[in-house]
Amino acid sequence: MRAVVFANGELNNKGAAGKLLLPDDLLIAADGGASHCRVLGVTPSILIGDLDSLTEVDLAYWEQAGTKVIRYKSRKDETDLELALLHAKANGVDEVLILGGLGRRWDQTFANLLLPAHEKLRGLQVTYWDDEQRLYLVDGERVIEGRAGQMVSLIPIGGDAEGVTTQGLEWRMDDETLNFGATRGVSNVMLENAVEVSVRKGLLLCVVSETE
Repeated sequence: MRAVVFANGELNNKGAAGKLLLPDDLLIAADGGASHCRVLGVTPSILIGDLDSLTEVDLAYWEQAGTKVIRYKSRKDETDLELALLHAKANGVDEVLILGGLGRRWDQTFANLLLPAHEKLRGLQVTYWDDEQRLYLVDGERVIEGRAGQMVSLIPIGGDAEGVTTQGLEWRMDDETLNFGATRGVSNVMLENAVEVSVRKGLLLCVVSETE
């Protein structure tokens, strides 16, 4: 089952974002991400977080719309997006598309991108999207979908990425190491509409440019 999680970051091209939604998606709003839902005219099944970005009027609106509201205390250890992903995983979701997970706050954005490495979220296939790029954290194997000619960068996170193998990229890798801090994996090119990326040990941040 796939969930679409609306986070409270930037979502500039809401028209394009709306086209990514599928009829069977489970829609989850993480706190202020509910504002994106309202603009898109969709109703999330779940609204979760400390809800400090919403007014009581907002909460009443979503409750009347049939959204289940799960409210946490503001003094907590998790971000609202982490709570949303944990909820999704606990309810049988295996694939997540995150909209509004990127933004100008680098601390929030970087923390968001590392969430799939969370021990309790391992195995969850997470994709971050905005109108300029799609991002994946690869831990094991991942099929990356896109278009031939798109730029793809593979960046090791937290240490060396060992045993990196790719299929469908112009500069193919076969059981090789991408060293942490080096830029060897930047600006590769997709030769096919779907490519395979795997890593035996370590983590890879995969960035697919949506612009030509």
